[in-house]
Amino acid sequence: MDIFAQLRKETILAEQENELPIFLAEHLLSIADNPHLYTDAYEDILKIVDMLPLYDTYGQTGYIGMGVSNLILEAAIRRVELKNISKKTI
Repeated sequence: MDIFAQLRKETILAEQENELPIFLAEHLLSIADNPHLYTDAYEDILKIVDMLPLYDTYGQTGYIGMGVSNLILEAAIRRVELKNISKKTI
């Protein structure tokens, strides 16, 4: 399975099982559906795929703080999207 298919799968699972907000899922599914736009973001997408099973609406608030919160995930998505934007301006 390629990284974009994994991103799609993990996004849907996180939305169904971990209450991933729709606005984040929409961004992630857009990335998954447009792999040609994100060829330079492989490593960042891989990190997001690893984060999604750890997504927690209240991430980083517990004693151990092992979850991934909205802020962490949004920053990772922004990094991926910025690589696409910077590629267009070159």
